[in-house]
Amino acid sequence: MPKVSEEHAAARREQILAAAQACFARKGFHATSMNDIFAEAGLSAGAVYSYFKSKDEIIATMTSRAILLLAPFFDSVLAEDPPVPLHEVMRRFAALVQELSDGPMSVAPQVWSAATYDPELAPLVVANMRQARAFWTEVASRERKAGRLAPDADPEAVGAVLFTMVAGHLVDHKLLGDISPELLARGLRDLGGAARD
Repeated sequence: MPKVSEEHAAARREQILAAAQACFARKGFHATSMNDIFAEAGLSAGAVYSYFKSKDEIIATMTSRAILLLAPFFDSVLAEDPPVPLHEVMRRFAALVQELSDGPMSVAPQVWSAATYDPELAPLVVANMRQARAFWTEVASRERKAGRLAPDADPEAVGAVLFTMVAGHLVDHKLLGDISPELLARGLRDLGGAARD
């Protein structure tokens, strides 16, 4: 396929995914129809179906790509030497999540919910979550090596707690919107122990 056609196809897929995301954020997965997506994208049914066979395929594609949005952040943090203090990593990550929450991550809570009963979606969500939790476990391990965690601290346990905090922060930001990245980081730092400098 010529390069121009490949670029056109990629742009068209992005157009459809952006339209679906806008519809899902506005109406939810279940209330959004393929007709809504066609209208939002400004494309015919045939044009959309030539890229995605169904709404479920659109959702699966969005889910598979979600971790790619976070991978550059994970890589950059783990490449820093000396390691960034835990509360600063959390501040940066919370800021990124808030930035993405009005765009690509706006439908994340819906995806998580759907994964609890959709056997096709669940493996994609689980894979993303495991990768994100592994990042926080590695951050905790680096904190312990840097002497900012107790020598007997369990990085997997700390990583699990941090991962859970991040998911909770996204929900809080979407519903309450009253916890800033700075407040989250300050609270984590002030807990002591797991957030000592």
